[in-house]
Amino acid sequence: MRILVIEDHKDILANISEYLTLKDCEVTGALDGLTGLHLAMTGNYDAIILDLMLPGMNGNLVCKSIRENSKQQVPILILTARDQLDDRLTGFSVGADDYIVKPFALSELFARVEAVAWRSTGFKKHILQIHNLTYDLDSLEVKREGKLLKLNPTHLVLLEILMRKSPSVVKRKEFEQALWGSNTPDSDSLRTNIYTLRKTIDKSFNVHLLHTVHGIGYKLEGPR
Repeated sequence: MRILVIEDHKDILANISEYLTLKDCEVTGALDGLTGLHLAMTGNYDAIILDLMLPGMNGNLVCKSIRENSKQQVPILILTARDQLDDRLTGFSVGADDYIVKPFALSELFARVEAVAWRSTGFKKHILQIHNLTYDLDSLEVKREGKLLKLNPTHLVLLEILMRKSPSVVKRKEFEQALWGSNTPDSDSLRTNIYTLRKTIDKSFNVHLLHTVHGIGYKLEGPR
C-alpha cells in the first residue's frame, strides 16, 4: 500500500513511517497541512493518515479540501488527541473514514488503515490502479475501462514498476536492472518495449497515462 501520513510531530511521524515500512508499505510524510494537502492532491495513495492539529491548515480543513477537490476517493483515517464525541462527529462530517485517538498501538493503526483501504471502492490488496487502468497481481490481468489488455511478461514487469512508483519518474537504469540485470541489451530494447506497452494501454483511450520524461525515464500518471 502507498500511504500518506500528515503529522506535525516528527517523532510520531518517524515511528509510524518506520512501522508501516516494515509492513511493506510505501510511506510519504508531511509535517504541515498545506504540504499534506498538496501531496494528497498530486499523488496516488491507498490511504491517508491525517492528524488534526497541524500548522498551516488543520486536519479537518485538509480532509474537507481533499473530499471537495480530489477525483480520487482515497480513504482517510483521522489521528488525534481529541477524544470528544463532537470532535469525532466533525471528522466524519468532513469526509473521514475512521478515527483513532492518541496514544495508540501501531498494530491497531495498521489494522485500521488496512480496513479502510479494503472498504474503499474498488480497492484490493493485490490490485494496482492508476486512473481507470488496473493490474491484478494475482491473476496477472490488466484492464482499462473494464477491457482486458494483453501484455507479455516483459511488459507486465514494466507496468508493475510504473504503477508502484506512480506518479514518480522511473529512470531507465531501474527498468534495465529489473528486466536484464547486468546483461542489458542494446539501448533500443527498453525504448521498443515501452513503445509497445504505451500502444497497448494508451492508444485506444482518450486519456494517455504513460509519459516520457526526456533524458531521464518514464512515468505513469492519471489526470489531475
